[in-house]
Amino acid sequence: MKRPCLLALCSLLGWGLSACGDGTRPDPGLLTEDAQPVDLDRLRVTVRGQVALFPEAAQHLAAQGEPLPSLEGLSVDIDEPLRVAVHDPVASFGTGLTTGDGAFDISGVPVKDIHTSLAASLEEPGLVPTSTIVFDTAFTGSRPRTDITGAHAWALPVSFQDALTQAVGPGAIGTHTQGLAQTLWDAGFILGRVVDAQGQPVAGARIQPEPGELADRLYYPSEDFTRAGQDGTGSHGLFVYVHSGLGAEAFRLTVHGTEAYPWRNAGAMPGRALVLTLHPGGRAP
Repeated sequence: MKRPCLLALCSLLGWGLSACGDGTRPDPGLLTEDAQPVDLDRLRVTVRGQVALFPEAAQHLAAQGEPLPSLEGLSVDIDEPLRVAVHDPVASFGTGLTTGDGAFDISGVPVKDIHTSLAASLEEPGLVPTSTIVFDTAFTGSRPRTDITGAHAWALPVSFQDALTQAVGPGAIGTHTQGLAQTLWDAGFILGRVVDAQGQPVAGARIQPEPGELADRLYYPSEDFTRAGQDGTGSHGLFVYVHSGLGAEAFRLTVHGTEAYPWRNAGAMPGRALVLTLHPGGRAP
């Protein structure tokens, strides 16, 4: 029998139980007729990558004269964010510690337990709890079949969250949360960046959510993070989504007005940030 929390996850995503099943499937990565079958019930993969300060956060700390936090010895959790959101007791697939340069290497991640996305998550003093997406089934229509290498997990210092909160405005956050929260951290939020095929930030991009009524929760910070509008990204390509402060929420995002950017799985929950990069095509630049 499926666990109740997993049933809740499937319901949250609008899936039938068949979408949460396991099994042996051909590798769809290259969409070739001779793709080899992979046993998803037994396959375990390794996630290798590096924790780094979110670039604009590092610039903000430097401008404020604040020291950069150490990235050594941080606990990195490999999990599925939406399963974390519904308090699934087995949402975590593995944990490891970073080395001096922020590198991590976590093996034994069970592929059969992944349903929408995989994230590298951080929860350390001085940092906002974050989940950075390192694998999204939106690109392949299937779970991972090989090790995930070159993953990035972004760290967000609390002071940078404070700057983003002031940019969006505690009043706007309070409106979106019906008075439950005055900060992005309390409300829950997504910090995203739109990049082009070369990995460079895209200015003037607008995010299109599905369902569309979530569009008024999207904000685009100014270059100096003193304000945020709702017209489009600045030169850094950043956007912020403000959650309701209640429960877990699952939806999809893309870039408005172009078919080059695939729809991406996204979600939000109170007390946590999801860090997401939107790029054209199925491979990150």
